[in-house]
Amino acid sequence: MPTPTLRRATFRLAVPPVSGVLRPRGIAVCLVLLGAGFLLFCLGMTIGDYRLSLGEVAAALVSRGDYYDQVVVYDWRMPRALVGLLVGVAFGMSGALFQTITRNPLASPDVIGISAGATVAVVGGIVLGIGAGLGTQTLGLVGGLGSALLIYLLAWRRGTTGYRIVLVGIGISWMCTSATSYLLARAQLHDAQAAAGWLVGNLNDVTWSHAVPLLGPTAVLVPTALVLAGWLRTLSLGDDVAIGLGTPVQLARLVLLLLGVGLITFGTAAAGPVAFVALAAPQIARRLVGQPTPPLLASALTGAVVVLGSDLVARTLVPETQLPVGVVTGVLGAPFLLWLLTRANRVGSGG
Repeated sequence: MPTPTLRRATFRLAVPPVSGVLRPRGIAVCLVLLGAGFLLFCLGMTIGDYRLSLGEVAAALVSRGDYYDQVVVYDWRMPRALVGLLVGVAFGMSGALFQTITRNPLASPDVIGISAGATVAVVGGIVLGIGAGLGTQTLGLVGGLGSALLIYLLAWRRGTTGYRIVLVGIGISWMCTSATSYLLARAQLHDAQAAAGWLVGNLNDVTWSHAVPLLGPTAVLVPTALVLAGWLRTLSLGDDVAIGLGTPVQLARLVLLLLGVGLITFGTAAAGPVAFVALAAPQIARRLVGQPTPPLLASALTGAVVVLGSDLVARTLVPETQLPVGVVTGVLGAPFLLWLLTRANRVGSGG
């Protein structure tokens, strides 16, 4: 007998007027990723000088168990776990947005200059002494939006294309990297050390002051991107097809780019430019779900699993030492980038 296959199911709602396709494989992958993310979220809160078991962490999360356990979980360890979760979601979804808009698997925000723009603004704030007044969230947003606007304007020629956005973005990225190096070279030793620790991508010193400013933007930007996923699907078919389907191509591209910029800049401001998450998470999710383009929700959940899992490795790999999470994602992400490059060259698509 042939093996039964899972088929797609369509749905249509009258109020609100929404229709779509349910893919059982995609739903199953998202549920597995959600469970894995929650497990890693809890495991991260068991590590520390005051050891906790998974059961004790679970009891503290529902306000049961020992009072001191609850203090340790909520006041000391949850900010780190929550920022890791939200940063992973933001980076993964932002990478999916950029890769789909540009139709290029290598066009992640950390490659085309968005993260670099946020980085130079935050480092400039630290070195020039204005970071305390404005905050890294504001500086990161200003830098990311500034670099995105510059990329969009320079790539504009009777509209924009993914190819021009990628090429211009790579140039902007190197300009921002040079500016960051210059700022570090002229900085005081203490400021340079603080900036260098942040530049790697670090969750070691995260507190509620980092987590709270990230909650609001994530709660707004993530659902908005999911609602506008229809535009993303039509853009992935090419501009001519998207126009034929009634999609306002330039408006859709601009709005989706702004959503991706917001996600990556707020995440970068909270934890630094955690390397390769925005690049790798959408491609991993695309292969797990079996779709031709990166799925938004699965990419976000994959990003969360990657960041939380990498942070767990960073805290346990070397005894008595907590490595920055960006070190682990960089070690894992570099071979993945080389694999993407060789695969793109093999098929002759260039990405």
